[in-house]
Amino acid sequence: MRPVRDSKLSGLRRRNARVAVSSRGRSAPGKRARGLQRNEKLPFSPPEDWHEPEREEKADPYDVCIIEQPAGKGFRHVVTIQDIRARLRQLPAPFVAPLEVVQLSRMTTKKERFACYGMQWGSAVYLYPLEADRVEHHGRPPKPSQVQEAEMYGGRWVQKTRHSWQLIWTERAAKDFYLNNILIHEIGHLLDARNSRYLDRERYAEWFAVEHGYRASRPGRGGRRTSRRHNRRHHNS
Repeated sequence: MRPVRDSKLSGLRRRNARVAVSSRGRSAPGKRARGLQRNEKLPFSPPEDWHEPEREEKADPYDVCIIEQPAGKGFRHVVTIQDIRARLRQLPAPFVAPLEVVQLSRMTTKKERFACYGMQWGSAVYLYPLEADRVEHHGRPPKPSQVQEAEMYGGRWVQKTRHSWQLIWTERAAKDFYLNNILIHEIGHLLDARNSRYLDRERYAEWFAVEHGYRASRPGRGGRRTSRRHNRRHHNS
């Protein structure tokens, strides 16, 4: 281990000491939609335990601490520690180097009011559990972009009543969504050293997830066939 001398990496850590979430609110207008921005003028209540960034550069870029918490009643983690490690190994080393912690976080009653798929905070990425039956219940219709995104990974929207919609995932689709969308999206936030405006940062993370998650994991789209085979047994959102 040696002290960090890369000013760009240090800048990333300073810039990314903020919260970036991939949201899915329970009955809010943007339920499970991306791009829910925290109001910077309001008091900030930390949503998670803060993992202090290391002051030394990792000898192995892929040496990431992965923490698994109990998912919570009625929820389950759809990816494992092994799934995450394998997916990170498929990324170029410079993409993983600034990442120090991936936490499979628990779902609590408080978090259900502002439920999200994933979050980036500092040098850590947090992944949240899915409903145990892999069926999300929504009080408002999905936006076209939400429908499109879910379909890309095998999710299926179904209208149950006039004011009730469900987003249904298979085991394979859920795992695929988490490993090739949510995880990569949050890493995109971590790597974004240029943008400071919320919308710009979100656009970058969405592009990053499509380019280095979705496309890279599909045969014939520039991805590796081994990556797709691995993701067959996950899906993740």
